[in-house]
Amino acid sequence: MRQLAVGILAHVDAGKTTLAESLLYRSGKLRSLGRVDHGDAYLDTDPMEKERGITIFSKQAMFPLYDREIILLDTPGHVDFSAEMERTLQVLDYAILVINGSDGVQGHTETLWKLLKHYQIPTFLFINKMDQPGTDRAEISGNLREKLSQHIVDFTGTEYRLTDGVPELKLPEDVAENVSLTDEATMNRYLETGMLPPEELRRLIRERSLFPAFFGSALKLQGIDEFLNALYALTELPAYPEEFGARVFKISKEGNQRLTWLKITGGTLKTRTELLPGEKVNEIRFYSGIKYETKDTAEAGDICAVTGIRSLKTGDGIGIEPGSGETSLKPVLDYEVLPEDADPEELYRKLSELQDEFPELHITYLKELREIHVHLMGEVQTEIVKRLVKERCGISIGFGPGEILYQETIQDAVEGVGHFEPLRHYAEVHLLLEPLPRGTGLQFALDCPEDVLPRNWQRLVLTHLKEREHPGVLTGSPITDMRITLITGRASQKHTEGGDFREATYRAVRQGLRKAVNVLLEPYYAFTLELPTEYVGRAMTDIGSMEGSFMPPETNGDKTVLKGRAPVVTMRDYARDVMVYTKGRGHLFVTLAGYDRCHNAEEVIIKRGYDPDQDLLNPCSSVFCAHGSGFIVPFDQVEKYMHVESPLAKEDSGERRDFAEDLERAEQRRNRKENYTPSGHYIGDQELENIFINTYGKIRNRAQEVNEAAARTIRAASREEPPEKYQKKPPERRKQYLLVDGYNIIFAWKDLNELARTNLDAARGKLLDILSNYQGFTGKEVIAVFDAYRVSGHPVEKFRFHNIYVVFTREAMTADQYIEEEAHRLSATDQIAVATSDKVVQVITWRDKGTEILSAQDLLEEIERINHKIRTEHLSPGSIPREHLTAPMQLPEDGSGEGT
Repeated sequence: MRQLAVGILAHVDAGKTTLAESLLYRSGKLRSLGRVDHGDAYLDTDPMEKERGITIFSKQAMFPLYDREIILLDTPGHVDFSAEMERTLQVLDYAILVINGSDGVQGHTETLWKLLKHYQIPTFLFINKMDQPGTDRAEISGNLREKLSQHIVDFTGTEYRLTDGVPELKLPEDVAENVSLTDEATMNRYLETGMLPPEELRRLIRERSLFPAFFGSALKLQGIDEFLNALYALTELPAYPEEFGARVFKISKEGNQRLTWLKITGGTLKTRTELLPGEKVNEIRFYSGIKYETKDTAEAGDICAVTGIRSLKTGDGIGIEPGSGETSLKPVLDYEVLPEDADPEELYRKLSELQDEFPELHITYLKELREIHVHLMGEVQTEIVKRLVKERCGISIGFGPGEILYQETIQDAVEGVGHFEPLRHYAEVHLLLEPLPRGTGLQFALDCPEDVLPRNWQRLVLTHLKEREHPGVLTGSPITDMRITLITGRASQKHTEGGDFREATYRAVRQGLRKAVNVLLEPYYAFTLELPTEYVGRAMTDIGSMEGSFMPPETNGDKTVLKGRAPVVTMRDYARDVMVYTKGRGHLFVTLAGYDRCHNAEEVIIKRGYDPDQDLLNPCSSVFCAHGSGFIVPFDQVEKYMHVESPLAKEDSGERRDFAEDLERAEQRRNRKENYTPSGHYIGDQELENIFINTYGKIRNRAQEVNEAAARTIRAASREEPPEKYQKKPPERRKQYLLVDGYNIIFAWKDLNELARTNLDAARGKLLDILSNYQGFTGKEVIAVFDAYRVSGHPVEKFRFHNIYVVFTREAMTADQYIEEEAHRLSATDQIAVATSDKVVQVITWRDKGTEILSAQDLLEEIERINHKIRTEHLSPGSIPREHLTAPMQLPEDGSGEGT
């Protein structure tokens, strides 16, 4: 039976699990209807879930729907378990977003909507609890379109009839009209035919241009049958490749067995398959609730749990499936674990097993302090973790007061240089650190010529940038929201080893941060505060004192709603205050709104007391070598010693230092100290200070330094921006482009000309194959240009053909015109060759200095020479330079604004 994975999501208490129960019951999966408040719901199987009446762990159930089988995944709705919910999103084909008809769109609902957009999941909406008094379908529909999307359409009144045993739907006229407004092509088709075929509706939903909305009551089974019919009629089964692929989205334990949960995204998986070296699949389980059945094979589209695999982690990809990385919803509080009757080191080893199931906990052990720290979302999650540790490890634990997890970024672009050269080691790395918008995270890029630093070393630098969490220099918190680009570097053929570039890369990041204007970031809540109107003044005052902001109040009768944002550190306990001063009539709903500038950065920095220059695990300095020994150079002196000239032009570049002269001066100072004899006279304070500095180094005022560092983080945003300190030098000619007049070459070469007389497309394809082979050997960027000037309304069309690019010109534009403009633009920075026998093009492009002209015969001879060389000298599989096969390709912008 064909499979479809459907997830069900909601803000807490919207009736999500009740809807899942109703779907299972009406589909025939369940004989009787369970209830969450009775503790007998099919998917709330854990004792902690039954006690609290909330979903904590994602579960799955399987039920038949006509000729399909639906895999229904129920996800947690409480914000404390958002990471568990987000991991499940990565394996869904469709999603059902449940909304409480009484409350409408809430804060966490908007977060869920953004996540569904991020993962591009087609979504249905079910507005629940419509049996309660005061719910108005039209008002709710308007609220949904206003806050979520204008493409949400109410499907109330849709009729379903069985045809060949499966439901087909008939849309009412008003629904069809609303659907047609979501897409221009659909509207034109509807105006022409007056009909919207089912495949058109399915396409709109798949492309997230349409979000059908259904109304009902899950508890009273109202609207459930209609929703099931729609779920069949408006969905389609995805196509999967034949090659094997799978994604790990969850790790759990059942007894002593480790279960690895997979979504099969291609091919098949059989028992006894070796997924990892030495790790074979012992058993394939298909769960529905707490029960499961075993099979020997899992097909593409299946969601299963396998035993026997120990090393896979949540988010890993297998086969053709890439890894998914970390979730975007992360904890913002750090807690110290306080074991009551256990050794911290022993407890840490046991807790590490728990992190496989909950990677967001980020469990760490500070060996020097003998402290265990975990990252948690809130109080409910702390209680659950306590219970799990007691059940799994038999150890009672508590938690210290939660500390805010800060992040750091930079205000302006800066270059960081790292050099690592102890005896018989060598690496130098130059990185450009640039700030990015809030919430972007870290991005890494390469912009270094391969003739300066070979590609294998560049990739190693990129690996080292990605492999760890880089600490900032204000508080030691992780850095974020910046792009780090490798711009140059150097290796030694004799002395460089892989670990050398790790050291140089880390030091380059730290040195850049140490020079930059750093900004401390803290997490913010987006809040919705509902309370009686008489308490609005108190609430506004409280929010202001919490450094929060809010929009104008929305008053409806005796109730008022305040929406805004505030730092987590000031609002984290405010819900209890609201309950007290409103006498239980007010409610605060919060959801994480990302990170922004810290409101009390100076206070936090001084309290943390972090000194980047004393952090021995993350040095800002570099190591150089002279006369057979290494010496350390502080971060602010590295540019004076570096071996590679920066490709960035600095305004205040200092004088370069000479190693031999520095060592000679140091030797002279040591000799002067050894030859010093007391004079018998008293010495003054200044001379005593000089002696102290010579002996122990410069006297530092740590309090002043911390205050100065803090002051740098809170500069006024409105200050006039300084001129760019770093400007890219004019790039050297390093890229080689070959522009080919396609049809000119085809009709100039005898073989292609004869082929073109019978089949022009075949001749064009053969030319592209020849040019593709040419590019693979030479590494030149090849752009083949073909005329399309007679095609009415044709825009410039650019696309990739294997490893080269193909351009069809726009209407009224010939290939020689395009080549003229492109050669003129590119020749300023790169080496350009134009292949054509068109004398006009040859004359035009010669005016650009440095442009090389190849006739059709020249290009043919060049290709034949290369083919001969390949046959005679490069027959072995590894003979072609790997960089020519794997180098990323980018078609240059033509500057005309023409789209593809």
